[in-house]
Amino acid sequence: MRRLPPSARKALLTLHLVTSLGWLGTDLVLLTLGVAALRGADPAVVYPAAALVGTVLFAPLSVLVWLVGVASAVLTPWGLLRYRWVLTKLVITTVMVGLVLFLLTPNLRHAGALGVALPARDRADLVIAPAVSTSLMIIATVLSTYKPWGRRPVARPTAAGRTGRDRQGAGPGAWPTIAGQAAHDRATTRM
Repeated sequence: MRRLPPSARKALLTLHLVTSLGWLGTDLVLLTLGVAALRGADPAVVYPAAALVGTVLFAPLSVLVWLVGVASAVLTPWGLLRYRWVLTKLVITTVMVGLVLFLLTPNLRHAGALGVALPARDRADLVIAPAVSTSLMIIATVLSTYKPWGRRPVARPTAAGRTGRDRQGAGPGAWPTIAGQAAHDRATTRM
């Protein structure tokens, strides 16, 4: 796959940061509204506002963050499956998007429609869900910052003793060295 030039890569990274921060901010708004309702704010005001924020901002931002994140992984040297931290973020974000679209958004709409009549158990769910998703977003941010675990293992030798890398022109017996891998990791981190 063709990689983006540095200026386009930085623009994509900026878009990813802006959408991710918008998603986190919207999640914190939902958490604040849920806590406010539990602490005595008028449910007839809070839950319709939460439904509006969830439907108009949170759900679309979750899909946009996922799309931009996948594009960032595929179109940059990080790759989608090359590094464990990228794969972990993909799994976290994919699960969160599914939960937002199929559980949280319908629950927010239901809460907005019921308002004061919303049962206490459902009120607690509207605090727990944003608290968990905020925690997962913070974990994803830490993964992006520290990039733990390094690269996934390279291809194993086949029956003929050659790897996919060998067939691409590195020559037989040309196994990656630790120093070579460290240089590659430093180079991709600077991008």
